[in-house]
Amino acid sequence: MNTTQELTGKVALVTGATRGLGYAIAGGLAAAGATVIVSSRKEEACVSAARAIVRDTGGIAEPLALHVGKWDAIETAVDHIVTRFGKLDVVVNNAGIAPLSPTLESVSESLFDKTIEVNLKGPFRLMAVAGARMSAAGGGSIINISSIGAVRPSPPEAMYAASKNGLNALTMAFAQEYAPRVRVNCIMPGGFATDMAADWDDEFVGKIVDRLPAGRLGHPDEIAGLVVHLAGDRAGYTTGAVIPVDGGRTAVY
Repeated sequence: MNTTQELTGKVALVTGATRGLGYAIAGGLAAAGATVIVSSRKEEACVSAARAIVRDTGGIAEPLALHVGKWDAIETAVDHIVTRFGKLDVVVNNAGIAPLSPTLESVSESLFDKTIEVNLKGPFRLMAVAGARMSAAGGGSIINISSIGAVRPSPPEAMYAASKNGLNALTMAFAQEYAPRVRVNCIMPGGFATDMAADWDDEFVGKIVDRLPAGRLGHPDEIAGLVVHLAGDRAGYTTGAVIPVDGGRTAVY
C-alpha cells in the first residue's frame, strides 16, 4: 500500500468501497494522505470499512451510504461532501454489479436495466455532478473502474461487458467536457485476488492465469497504486486514458 503523503489535503469519494478493489483503493488513497469518503449502499458496511481503513492506514476515512443507481441521490451526496469538507477533489467510480447469465436469451429486462443503472447510469450522473463542482472549484480527478471484459467480453458477462464498454466511452467524453481543469481516466482490471475471488475454484483460476504473461492474478494494491497516481499531480498530463491492468491479457488475444 502507498505510504507517501502525496494526496494530503485532498478529499476523495470511492463508490463500492466496502470490499474488493474498492476497499483496497479507498485504503490506498487514505494511506497517501487523502480524506476518503467510503461509500456503498449499506451504511453499516460503510461504517465498518471506514473504521478498518483508519485502523490499518492511520489515515482519515468517513462513511457515506449511497446507492449510485438512484439518480437524485447522487447530487445530494456530492453536496453533502462539499458542505462537510469544503470540496471534492477525487471521485473513483468503482461500484458495480457483474451478473452472469447461462444464455443471453434468458436475461430478464429487470436484470438488464439494473446492470445498466448501477454500472453506467450512476457513474454518468456522478461524473456530471462532481465534474461540474470540481471544474467550478478549479480542478479535480475522476477515475473510473471498468473491466477488461469491456474489450474482451464473453457471452455470460455480456450485460456487464457492455456497461463497462460504455463507461470507457464516457471516460473519453467527460475528459473533454470538463477539460482542462478536471482529468478523467479509466482503469480496466483483469483478474484480481480480492475477497470476491475467494469462491473461485482452482480450475477457474487456472484458466485465467494460464493465458496471462504475468502468470498470476493481480494484487489489489497494484490497482490502488495506479489510482493514487492518477489522483495526484504527477499524473497532470494524463486524461481521457483507458488503461488495462490485466497481467497482459490484452497483449495475448
